[in-house]
Amino acid sequence: MLDQFKQQYSNKTIQFIFIDNQGGIIDSDQAFLQIEKEGTVFDIHPFFECLSAISEFPEAETTFNCVNITFDKVDYTLDIKVVKKKNGVLIVLQDLTQHYFSYQAVAQSRNESIISSELVVLKNLEMEERERFKNAFIQNFSHELRNPLTSIISITNIIGDTDLTTEQSKMLDFLKESNTNLNLLLEDILSISMIATGRLKLNNNIFSLSRLLELLEFTYAAKAKEKGLEFNLKSNIKIPEFVEGDRLRLFQVLTNLLDNAIKYSERGKVSLEVLFNQKMANSISMRFQVTDTGVGIPLESIPQIFESFSRLENGQNQNGTGLGLSIVNGLLTLMKSKIKVESAEGIGTVFYFDLLMNYPLQLASKPLPKSTSKKKVKIKPPKNGRKFRLLLVEDDISVGLVLFKSLMNTKHFYIDTLNDGAMVMNQLVNDPYDIILMDVNLPNVSGDQVTKLIRSFPFKNIKNIPVVGITANAYEDDINSYLAAGMNAVLSKPFEEEDLLGTIFKFLK
Repeated sequence: MLDQFKQQYSNKTIQFIFIDNQGGIIDSDQAFLQIEKEGTVFDIHPFFECLSAISEFPEAETTFNCVNITFDKVDYTLDIKVVKKKNGVLIVLQDLTQHYFSYQAVAQSRNESIISSELVVLKNLEMEERERFKNAFIQNFSHELRNPLTSIISITNIIGDTDLTTEQSKMLDFLKESNTNLNLLLEDILSISMIATGRLKLNNNIFSLSRLLELLEFTYAAKAKEKGLEFNLKSNIKIPEFVEGDRLRLFQVLTNLLDNAIKYSERGKVSLEVLFNQKMANSISMRFQVTDTGVGIPLESIPQIFESFSRLENGQNQNGTGLGLSIVNGLLTLMKSKIKVESAEGIGTVFYFDLLMNYPLQLASKPLPKSTSKKKVKIKPPKNGRKFRLLLVEDDISVGLVLFKSLMNTKHFYIDTLNDGAMVMNQLVNDPYDIILMDVNLPNVSGDQVTKLIRSFPFKNIKNIPVVGITANAYEDDINSYLAAGMNAVLSKPFEEEDLLGTIFKFLK
């Protein structure tokens, strides 16, 4: 029985051909190639022309692997063994067509898999490079914008202290509002960069949620009224007065959502609702929901609105950078939440998210202070009335001039100026100073390096001089490194004159 199976299967893939030394076919078992015995082996396929010199082959056996031939319109892939005999040549054909086809398919599949993996790696590297470039650009852009913005804000404050006509005062108010908007835009750009690079950290503290909502209601009721809209705030009675979380980032999320709602609504109303989900021991889950009656968002465009620097073209001339919802999405991800949206074109949009916050039971019944508005505090210099010697180190000419003018207008300082970090120590050795106002980004020697030199100086009159740093960098770890270098305080540009003077006077006696 086995001989029958062998004959049925084995003989179908191996064929023997015996030829004479001139290539004439003597015999063939006709296993799969039906050849004429009266012909020559050269008639089978041009490949066999190489056998015409078989007598010159030094080896008794020669094997040719993976030979492709076509016979009677059928393609074969063969291993061919040629064996020299005394009275002729034996040719053994092994049909491995299916074997080589399968091997090639596996190899091709493997190669395609390797290529696909390499393409994925290259694509990821390209995306990472693009992300690094974008974040570096944002950081540099933010850094370079802070110096001119500092100058603009300082000049605006200087002009505000002069005698102005009614029209000039009105124009100055517009300028101050533009400065505020530009500063907020700068902070949005910085937030995007910090979120993307993982440098933004939440700062959880106990705060009054009801006061935060009152502030939002007061602000956005006025904004909505200016545009002819109605604004409503609804808060569930079960919502606690005090919660523990990052108040600033929650405020940033809600203001971005409310700004968008008012921007894209031309009629109707905008509402903010705070709903109670559930309370678990010392934590509470709440839903924050912003609803508008604006233009709505097409379903296919919803994923796009959460991308940085993306804005939908809705046929209206709406200003904006496309940063707001991207910041919302990033901040809520940090807060372990997720922004969701429901919208219908021409009807309106609902943005909502669920947030789990700690619930400080011991403060649940604490009364609110009567006043919720922040008053502008007047800066008071030390009472001794003397003028202080201040060294201003700033390499940007515009910023240096406006800071010099602002400080001189207070009439509390004698001021010397430098624009090179390498010149500071020589100046301190020759002249006494009560305080140093020093930019971090200085030529030759940076401000933080100069501060390290000051703190290591052997003479106390120099070693103990207060140093207030000013910088266009606003990352928390950068600020901490400057403080670790020995600076007493660091102000990020742009800053208000009150913040500058308040910080300086804090270190003067």
